[in-house]
Amino acid sequence: MSAVTVTFPGGAAVDAHADGFLIKTDQPEDNGGANSAPEPYTLFLASIVTCAGFYVQRFCQQRELPTEGMTMTLDIERNAETRRLEKINMAIQLPDGFPDKYRKAVIRAAGMCSVKKALADPPEIEIITE
Repeated sequence: MSAVTVTFPGGAAVDAHADGFLIKTDQPEDNGGANSAPEPYTLFLASIVTCAGFYVQRFCQQRELPTEGMTMTLDIERNAETRRLEKINMAIQLPDGFPDKYRKAVIRAAGMCSVKKALADPPEIEIITE
């Protein structure tokens, strides 16, 4: 991945340009936005579950296991006072007939997600001006 460049198209929208893709974000109307795209925090959460989903899908494809009807969900728990994210819960809804012997292995596959690993051992984040 090359560097991500951010531009500011107006209002509360912030766009990211990465590897030839445009990733739009905005804020809800009650936070000064036009609600025209997901909030950055929503993209952050979506990146976790889609990354884990990739590993689950790849695991199944390599073993010719069924994925039709498979879904994943992500829910979060926040501290009631500070609103700090305290827990991320992911669930894999396996399709009917999915072999029981692969249930634990598919959970391990989801755990291979590089986004999850980055959260488990967070990098240093440095912010500068140029």
